[in-house]
Amino acid sequence: MITAILTMAFIWCLFFGRMSQPFLILLCGSLGAFLIYFSRNEPQFLSIDALAQKSRLKEVNAPLKFWTLFILMIISVASRNGAPGIFLMTAALVFAVFAGGLSLRDYIRIITLPVSFLLIGGLALLFEVTSAPMGVLNFNVFGLWFCVSDMSQAQTALVVSRAFGAVSCLTLLSVSTPMSETISVLRRARCPELIIDLMYLIYRYIFILLSLHHDMRDAAKSRLGFRDYRTSLRTTGRIYSNLLTRSYQFAGKNFDAMESRCYSAGIRFLERRNKMTYIQITVSAAMLLLTLCLSLTP
Repeated sequence: MITAILTMAFIWCLFFGRMSQPFLILLCGSLGAFLIYFSRNEPQFLSIDALAQKSRLKEVNAPLKFWTLFILMIISVASRNGAPGIFLMTAALVFAVFAGGLSLRDYIRIITLPVSFLLIGGLALLFEVTSAPMGVLNFNVFGLWFCVSDMSQAQTALVVSRAFGAVSCLTLLSVSTPMSETISVLRRARCPELIIDLMYLIYRYIFILLSLHHDMRDAAKSRLGFRDYRTSLRTTGRIYSNLLTRSYQFAGKNFDAMESRCYSAGIRFLERRNKMTYIQITVSAAMLLLTLCLSLTP
């Protein structure tokens, strides 16, 4: 719901004065309804790694996929215009849903959070605070004018499209590559062992703590712990204090278990290395070449 509201507000301010108001209202309403429909009945947490394990794109060679998306992300951020970002947004959706087999609802749910942060930043870029009204859209708040000008619209469209392209690359990588394969690529790239071990442990315990929080909240609901505002505040404080205590307990038990197994450095897992095919190389090269051409277009 929040993402839908932010999207409608952002689109309205970004294209106000550049298209007819009836069409703009229709566009905002359609996007808002689309996001609300695909984000309803959202689960408490969604395991991205579980989706990556089911994706058909996990059979693609992990280093090729990782470095291709990494270079595409850099091209999107450094591009002269917003065309690469829009292209990468569309391509990531097509690859994740149609080629990878991920449902559109799951993709929308995963990308909703980073998109919300980007839209908040985009709205901040759109508005300028002045002492007098100016631009194509302005609001008076306590004697100050919040204005949207043609220049701020153009600059915001460029910045947000670049960011959307980079976020789409990261999202495609996360839903098509299991975390173990991504970390394996970083290990082969001579990433320090300490950082790799911390990535393994942090990623593992994120989902453990999410599951524990989910169970605690369900238990509190069954005991009417959220029946009113005052009780909800007390219950929320107790849940998070208990979660902090349990996280320290998990950390201590995990450290003891690692020491009992003579841990020195380097957590090793069985790694699967998929072969690099000519089709994969061709698709990667085509994506890189097309995105680079779009980025160099004036």
